[in-house]
Amino acid sequence: MLIRKLRAGELPPMHLLLLADPSPKIVKDYISRGDCFIAEEGNQIIGIYVLLPTRPETVELVNVAVDEVHQGKGVGKQLVLDAVNTAKKNGYKTIEMGTGNSSIGQLALYQKCGFRITGVDLDFFTNHYAEEIIENGILCRDMIRLSQAL
Repeated sequence: MLIRKLRAGELPPMHLLLLADPSPKIVKDYISRGDCFIAEEGNQIIGIYVLLPTRPETVELVNVAVDEVHQGKGVGKQLVLDAVNTAKKNGYKTIEMGTGNSSIGQLALYQKCGFRITGVDLDFFTNHYAEEIIENGILCRDMIRLSQAL
């Protein structure tokens, strides 16, 4: 598997981005301001993440997605670790991220990759998304904020 930055003029795989964030409007906004990195196996894109600079020396990992066929094979972990290493190489001192309160597997993955829970944005998803999001039988309401010093 190769992880690389999306080339200029190359379209990001929206079908993957929308797996992690169901709002095309929000996704289009942050991909226009951030850097997309894709995981390829052969000629197929199997994963993506987006790094978005937010403050001096701070970057946010705003989307991590893996093609459903390749989930459960460690691709997500490789993407998250690559994002952390890329942020370090680019001189950032902190990497942050947020995920839904219902994203049980993702919360475990991010903590295994060195992130710590730093806060909760109450009602983030119910206030910013028109459609209800249900994961693992749980209504996604709150954004769990995580961070890691680099």
